[in-house]
Amino acid sequence: MAVLPDTQYLFDADSAEPTPVRATLRWLRENRTAQNIVFLAQLGDLTEHGSDAEIALAAQVWAEEMPTGGREDLPYSVLAGNHDVSGDDQRGSTPYLEHFGPDRFRDVPTFRGASPDGYHTFHVFRAGGREWLLLAMDWRASERGTAWAAGVLDAHPTLPVILTTHDLVAADDTGTASLSEYGAMLWQDLLRGRDQVFLTLNGHFWPVGRTVLVNDAGHEVHAHLTNYQDQYYGGSGTVRLYHFDLARGVVDVETISPWLLSIPEEERSPLQQQALERSTDLDRFSFDLVPTERFAGFAPPVVPQPRPAEAVITADTAAYWRFDETGDGVEGAVVGAGSVVRDQTGNGNDVTARLIGTAGAGALTWSRDHHDDAPAHASLRFDGHKDPDGGAVLETGPDAPVNSEQFLDGFTIEVFLKLPDPFVGDHAWMGVLSWEGNNGDAGKTSGYTTEEPSCSLNVTSEWFLQFVLYPSVDDVNPTSWTHALTPGRWTHVAIVNDGEHTVVFVDGSRIARNPSQRARGIATLGKPFAIGATQSDEQFGQGFYGWIGDVRISSRALEVPDFLSAPGTSAGRS
Repeated sequence: MAVLPDTQYLFDADSAEPTPVRATLRWLRENRTAQNIVFLAQLGDLTEHGSDAEIALAAQVWAEEMPTGGREDLPYSVLAGNHDVSGDDQRGSTPYLEHFGPDRFRDVPTFRGASPDGYHTFHVFRAGGREWLLLAMDWRASERGTAWAAGVLDAHPTLPVILTTHDLVAADDTGTASLSEYGAMLWQDLLRGRDQVFLTLNGHFWPVGRTVLVNDAGHEVHAHLTNYQDQYYGGSGTVRLYHFDLARGVVDVETISPWLLSIPEEERSPLQQQALERSTDLDRFSFDLVPTERFAGFAPPVVPQPRPAEAVITADTAAYWRFDETGDGVEGAVVGAGSVVRDQTGNGNDVTARLIGTAGAGALTWSRDHHDDAPAHASLRFDGHKDPDGGAVLETGPDAPVNSEQFLDGFTIEVFLKLPDPFVGDHAWMGVLSWEGNNGDAGKTSGYTTEEPSCSLNVTSEWFLQFVLYPSVDDVNPTSWTHALTPGRWTHVAIVNDGEHTVVFVDGSRIARNPSQRARGIATLGKPFAIGATQSDEQFGQGFYGWIGDVRISSRALEVPDFLSAPGTSAGRS
């Protein structure tokens, strides 16, 4: 989203110089696709005196540079500042209302309505997979205007709201902002009790500044003051760009002058060079915005429903374990030694729980915690430990088909897992899953030791994942290493082998450190497959520490859309 603050000194009687504004509007329109700009919000004080001539010139510039109605046009809002109008929103007809009233926005696709007086408007635009409401309020709202705005917000209770107005917060010389007298009234009467409002933007004052307010729901409301009219060339058409990166849960803000950037470097004056970009921590900064958390009170995230086992089993599924049928459905219920988890394929690879080392009965418990995209909405909590070693493990029986399957044509091993936060103690090199037995018994001599299993997934001291493989063919030991996992966050891991090479994916993304060594098959020894630990010289030490969700083994290399974490996964996918 782009934000254009006060331009009044560029539309000032006979000294009007709209070139910077033209250049900025043109740049925004021409770079809409490249910069993924979905909306432009103007913050008032278009002009210095609000005269017929000034307003008409501003209207002409906006009409020429920001046409409306076309598919490629950039939607925008404009609001009145104290230099455009006087009094409150009941002032009646003005040059501003004539040129920038509701009629201007009739062909803007995001426009949803205006107050009866015409000085307040609201827009709804779609970005990041959801709808957002932008409320553009006159610089002085009357009781009627405030009531209208409240009605708009209350009529759209599930939409996150950005409020734009001319006067809300002012800043001191350090950039620390606080509510103005009028802003305090607006906060009290309109904003603090409506959790939808997460961001406010205003101009009017200088210097620039920002603050974080806390509403009645206990949530943050970011309040930003943006105004450069006191700077070189009346602000040089400076614009703020708010980059909403919802995948990272962050909004990155930058401040630039497209007009100055368009001037060849060798032709720029010293002041022009200084005003190209603004890089103080008040002009270039980031703030957190995790929609599933910040918007949960009024727009709870839609959590995918559980998917039945048959929806994720195909002809290539060798084994599939899930834990929604384990235990009594009580959080923290003990899953005792001897408990059986069925192989949902019916192929006979059921696993049985047992305790290892010094573990007590609580080493394995049931949990409803799960990855949002996991088919089963359940997991097992493993409480493994070192010094002394202990934990729990789930093992296939001695005659399970997966014990001897070598997967010469390829395989995909998938698991959902989560490390605890806080992560307490030393759990370096704990196992997630593995086949039992020593690789040396399969004739392998090229690895770290002949006493480790032929295939295992482990967690290092730095929370990296290590996938160790001793293939059926060739005496090699291709090993993959991921980046560090984030404690407290569910992760989907897919280990994909196409019969020639192995590639590991974390949350659907290919990792960097995948070996180029040839890797065909798994040198299994007819010994059990284990979930929750990795052996050394056929002995379990510590067990896994954290949660493990669905585990699936497929007898071919799957594509990312076929992973368990993909909502569209189905048995019909070929």
